[in-house]
Amino acid sequence: MAAFREEIAGWMQRHLSGRYASLKHRGGPGDEEADPALRKEWERELAAGGWTGVGWPKAHGGRGLSIAEQVVFHEEYARVGGPGRMGHIGEGLIGPTLIKFGTPEQQQRFLPRILDGSEYWAQGYSEPNAGSDLANVQTRCWQEADGSWRVQGQKIWTSLAHESEWIFVLARSEPGSKGNKGLSFLLLPLDQPGIEIRPIRQLGGGSEFNEVFFDGAKAEAAHLVGKPGEGWKVAMGLLEIERGVSTLGQQMHFLHELERVVAAARQRGLDRDPFVRNRIAAAWGGLKVLRYHALRMLASDDQLSLGREALVYKYAWSNWHRDLGKLGMDVLGAEGEGGDEAARPLQQLFFFSRADTIYGGTNEIQLNLIAERGLGMPREARPVV
Repeated sequence: MAAFREEIAGWMQRHLSGRYASLKHRGGPGDEEADPALRKEWERELAAGGWTGVGWPKAHGGRGLSIAEQVVFHEEYARVGGPGRMGHIGEGLIGPTLIKFGTPEQQQRFLPRILDGSEYWAQGYSEPNAGSDLANVQTRCWQEADGSWRVQGQKIWTSLAHESEWIFVLARSEPGSKGNKGLSFLLLPLDQPGIEIRPIRQLGGGSEFNEVFFDGAKAEAAHLVGKPGEGWKVAMGLLEIERGVSTLGQQMHFLHELERVVAAARQRGLDRDPFVRNRIAAAWGGLKVLRYHALRMLASDDQLSLGREALVYKYAWSNWHRDLGKLGMDVLGAEGEGGDEAARPLQQLFFFSRADTIYGGTNEIQLNLIAERGLGMPREARPVV
């Protein structure tokens, strides 16, 4: 495994240089607007080197790496400053979902273009009136006489939709159905009549996510994943993938941010402040706990069937990261209120991490999932509608 780690590190050091050097440590959460055109070129550079789809089966164009090898890849990628992946949603989410649930025709149409960096994907899950309740889908779809589907409704917080060619959408296909029943999972091209993308300006100044409006937008009959009404099963399979092996790369990014906080504390003499030192030590210990929990979570060697321990992970990392953002701003002190470019990375960390406990399921929703699905406790009382 040491030789494999050296191979990855060596390739990254040789290739993440020259015109790509400016991408180091860019494009992560809160910084996703960083040079998207160059980052798409970087995706094609990775593809040429055989470093996309590293965990996909070889039969589908991937490298077929083991979980342990994938962990090494993600760690070394983040360690050298590999930029945020423009292809993450395609490669990390919809690709594996199509491998498990898609038809051979869907796999042949979409997987090669995900791997070579020629098509990018957005995720159409969240809705304005649904909050963190994914099952409260109001976007609807219906099938036409020719077998195609039409979609009407709105999705929100749609990351990088303005940079994507395709979107997968969870929509209600059975009129009168409620909750997780009667949903279907559709693949739609974004460049078509009936789709409007509106960027959302964020607290940190960027607008990497969007509102997406569907007004009779069309999905081909062949682009329904699973059967009509099976959308919830497909959607839950995709969410399990989201808690998968890439979490180790996320933690290396967190380590880089923690190192920035430590450097800022040293520059200001706060590394001798016992209160600040205690908070830094707690952050370091918390990150170690996240790592060991992720390794335990991945021990099943099945990214599509994670155990109950995976239910804890989102709640744990989002609270840890939010607290790191607070620590970074406290280290900056009054400088955090200004426009000093040197302070910007920690400002971005603070502003973006405020959203961590909201997107992808709020803390309250995560605690419900832990209680009900993980511990088998009775479901929380819900109003009758």
